[in-house]
Amino acid sequence: MLSELSEWFWQERLWFPKGLGWADLEDRDGRVYAKGRDLWVALPIAVSFLIIRQIFERTVATPLASLLGVKETLRLKAPHNPTLESYYCNISKTPTQTSVLSLCKQTGHSERQVQRWFRRRRNQDRPSLLKKFKEASWRFTFYLLAFIAGLASLIDKPWLYDLKEMWEGFPVLTILPSQYWYYMIELGFYGSLLFSVASDVKRKDFKEQIVHHVATILLISFSWCVNYIRAGTLIMLVHDSADYFLESAKMFNYAGWRNACNYIFIVFAAVFIITRLVIFPFRIIYCTWIYPVTVYEPFFGYYFFNGLLMVLQCLHIFWACLIVRIAVRFLTNNEKVDDERSDKDETDSSEEEEGEDEAEKKDMKKNGPVQNGHTVHNNNHNHSKTE
Repeated sequence: MLSELSEWFWQERLWFPKGLGWADLEDRDGRVYAKGRDLWVALPIAVSFLIIRQIFERTVATPLASLLGVKETLRLKAPHNPTLESYYCNISKTPTQTSVLSLCKQTGHSERQVQRWFRRRRNQDRPSLLKKFKEASWRFTFYLLAFIAGLASLIDKPWLYDLKEMWEGFPVLTILPSQYWYYMIELGFYGSLLFSVASDVKRKDFKEQIVHHVATILLISFSWCVNYIRAGTLIMLVHDSADYFLESAKMFNYAGWRNACNYIFIVFAAVFIITRLVIFPFRIIYCTWIYPVTVYEPFFGYYFFNGLLMVLQCLHIFWACLIVRIAVRFLTNNEKVDDERSDKDETDSSEEEEGEDEAEKKDMKKNGPVQNGHTVHNNNHNHSKTE
């Protein structure tokens, strides 16, 4: 059954223009073509990236964080409480007022103590600045090197300057060593991001990030199998051109270098908008959606490939709205550039917390020490000793 399904899925009429097929991509006369089995190489590359990342974060990112002044976030830990922990893990991390009152009765704590416990517990689950910095520095390093390598591999290629050249001779296009490694390394990197998604910093656009990674992996894999490699290399280059600016802005933000972060972010915003909202849709998608039908009749692979590109473009628009909102706020109000996708620590030792402490101290002076929400009577003064 699996063989029949595979045969149906890879039938030539789905993935090739009329009159062409897999036989046209067989190696011959010293000419080498892309093959689906080549993609298995990306799996060990992805695992290697996970190992290299751990080494990089310990030997490079951590010392760099110390040099730039990034310190591990010190947070007050929530004391062990099985009842509150069970509610936090199984029901909700942000209890309603009614739930808080119910938990007060179950634990014997005051309302203020329960709210403080949940606040501190939520902060414990949030990643530290050091973890965020190490992740950003790893991605910055990869995106920068990938952009340089991609540009070096394409700088002498005619389809970098005339996008119609990407379809010249399609699909009988030989694979170059530079294209092979560019593809496998990019695919391996995005595979490693998918593997590490559970341990990476979770942001508000977590679902969008998953969709992006999956769409990117499918796009890279599919374009390789059906020899859309010239288009694929251009798409990867466009995406890598802005990402390292964003990651460097994050690094300076976590280090507290406000001006450097702000100005780099503005550069990133400009590059992102130009590459993702202008070049990508009006140049690259135009040459994958409009131009090919002048050369051959549309087929399923044509619609599938462009469908994935449109998924990416929708994500570009979503992220562009976030970027523009941050940039406008900075330019008009001179506010600090900050990642809206990241959860921020809740106040724990701020004026609010100090106010709560003062209130508790007043309660202690008036009623005696408070323990677990109940007054503890002082036996040495006005209260009689109870056996």
